[in-house]
Amino acid sequence: MAPLKVEVIVGSVREGRIGRAVADWFVERATANPSWNVSVIDLRELSLPQDFSDSPATEVFRQRIGRADAVVAVTSEYNHGYPAALKTAFDSVKHEWRAKPIGFVSYGGISGGVRAVEQLRQVVAELHMVSVRQSVTIHRVRKQFGHEPYGVDSIAIDASEK
Repeated sequence: MAPLKVEVIVGSVREGRIGRAVADWFVERATANPSWNVSVIDLRELSLPQDFSDSPATEVFRQRIGRADAVVAVTSEYNHGYPAALKTAFDSVKHEWRAKPIGFVSYGGISGGVRAVEQLRQVVAELHMVSVRQSVTIHRVRKQFGHEPYGVDSIAIDASEK
């Protein structure tokens, strides 16, 4: 059987973000599973138009999501919510999301981004996606990802393996 194609979406586009490091940490763990073919869509690099107009970036995103068997959204939490760039990504394509499984890796301060994931579950339900119940939550992310090698706590590691 061919490996499952998993797209990992990095939701934060802010300067000084730590989201790419979190995504890379997750990808390293996920690629240890030979039945997964994992690649990253970094929304900062893709630069989807905020007015949802057709663009080469939108077409690339649409095709990659359409070919994926599953998606993992890596999200920060800003003011109890998820990044605007991530909402733009979800709203930029339509049919490609249907029946697609989605998992979440969230990070932040004390909350670890759980409120952002709670809101995203509502969005993906409306898009007819299948939300994986368990999520990876990284609390106090700067403390855990402020240096290499990353010393992420065992609870997050256990969740990432599920």
